[in-house]
Amino acid sequence: MMRTWQITTVTDAARARIALARLAAAYGVPTLERTRLAAGLSAHLRQCLTKGGTWRLTLNLAGSPAEEGLLHAVVTPSPEACAAGEPPWEVTVPCPEAAEATDAGSVAEDPAALAEALLGADEDTAVVLDKLGEQEDLVAFHREELHQTNQGVLALHAELDAAGRAQREAFAAERSARNEAESARRRLTFLADASAVLTASLNHEEIVRRLPELLVPEYASSVDVWLFDEDDKRRSTPHPAAAVLAARTGRPQYAADHPGNLPGVDDQPPSALDPGRPLLCVPLPTRRAPLGVLTLSPPGARWDPDDAVMLIELTRRASIAIDNARRFEHNRDIAETLQRALLTDLPATPGLSLAARYLPATHGLNIGGDWYDAFPQRDGGLITVIGDVTGHGLHAAVMMSQLRTALRAYAVDGDSPGRLLTRLHRFLHHLQPDLYATAVIARFHPDEPTLTWAAAGHPPPVLRLADGTVRTLDAKPGAMLGIPLTQEIADHTVQLTPGSTLALYTDGLVERRAQGIDPGIERLAAALGRFGSAELDADLEGSADRILHPLLSDSERDDDVCLLLCHVRGDAAT
Repeated sequence: MMRTWQITTVTDAARARIALARLAAAYGVPTLERTRLAAGLSAHLRQCLTKGGTWRLTLNLAGSPAEEGLLHAVVTPSPEACAAGEPPWEVTVPCPEAAEATDAGSVAEDPAALAEALLGADEDTAVVLDKLGEQEDLVAFHREELHQTNQGVLALHAELDAAGRAQREAFAAERSARNEAESARRRLTFLADASAVLTASLNHEEIVRRLPELLVPEYASSVDVWLFDEDDKRRSTPHPAAAVLAARTGRPQYAADHPGNLPGVDDQPPSALDPGRPLLCVPLPTRRAPLGVLTLSPPGARWDPDDAVMLIELTRRASIAIDNARRFEHNRDIAETLQRALLTDLPATPGLSLAARYLPATHGLNIGGDWYDAFPQRDGGLITVIGDVTGHGLHAAVMMSQLRTALRAYAVDGDSPGRLLTRLHRFLHHLQPDLYATAVIARFHPDEPTLTWAAAGHPPPVLRLADGTVRTLDAKPGAMLGIPLTQEIADHTVQLTPGSTLALYTDGLVERRAQGIDPGIERLAAALGRFGSAELDADLEGSADRILHPLLSDSERDDDVCLLLCHVRGDAAT
């Protein structure tokens, strides 16, 4: 339904306002919304009459009277106002409970009917005023309620203040006991934090360096660490007699011009090297013999007995940390020497370029079971392999060397990669039932345009073809080597053309703890695909470095990284 009124005079405006109010009431517009709509229209029509001209009010109802709809009112400017840029005025209100009213918007022409309609419009205003009165009564009620609440809060604050004064008086009586408990907590916290710092490092020199940083100035004014074996390597410096006695007896010694009365500490005369300074000399014990002596000077005139007990315990923990770090460094040096000795020199092969990289982990023991190898077979083929033995340290490095040796021995018979992995699986299962490994073996032959490969629990090789296409060779691999499972590992083949490049790698290159391994393989494939065949022909070694750099942007690595690039040179066809 649509209705239109031409508005030129005040009477026209009044008739339009009355028609709008009646239509809104007939179509179920709530009283408050109806009053707001009529008031807004009246205000706008007053402005229109002030500007002059003929204005048009259009009412449009979307929907039938029997269903919910929308009442849309639009006041269109006069031609003069429209030319001056005056925009239309419009408003839309919902009609939730409309009823049939075909003549609800008609207004009689005679003045008496018009006046009666205007007086009837005040009924909506009366309803609004009644609602306003109810709201004012409600505000007054809540104001009184808030006042009563504030009075209760003030009374509660007075009670709390009295209780607080009583509590403070009780706390004052217990203050000395709480201070003592806080001191004990502080010592235990320091001991726990300092122990965590010392045991977090596997470098004994760093542990020795951190000791003074932890103790000065809160628990000592100076700290001297005397390690027996390091003192023997350089020119001996004089040590206090109390420190020498602590080294001989294995008991803490206190040297000063007054008794220390420290628990578990023997009192000695002041040191001849520095008579005016008290010294606490604590041996660094181990299971075999003391590593050295820690000599401390107090931060004040003397030590609190409880502080001395804590320092003796910290010295014991520092000694264990230093001893463990030295054992770790010893095993790491052996493992690193063994692994470096086993990393093979890549053979020179006609038509094929090889480049390999090995980077140890930056966390933990650093030496793992990652290895690569490349060696020719009697028929002229070339075997390339990359693998990873579970675990780190000397045991993993020794096991890696045994697998490497066994593979070279098996390869003499001319077996395929799958057959070689199957034999390695049986060898490892019988040799070390609790140790496992993964590996990929790829075989190149100058007389064959194909690559034969097989995998056992290892990340798949990545192949870059001569046209720049990169493929992941993810054909079904075998299970890990050494697991309690009988398996025959299958061979797979793929066509090779001059300019192709095969990347073999270990999981340390592509796996990140927060992301998994698949995104890392995709990054490796993208990095390899950015190279051209000519660039790989000219500088495969430099290409290997440029592949590693974006993949290892973070300086901290939890695992070893091993990469072997096999590139069929572009001139291989000739």
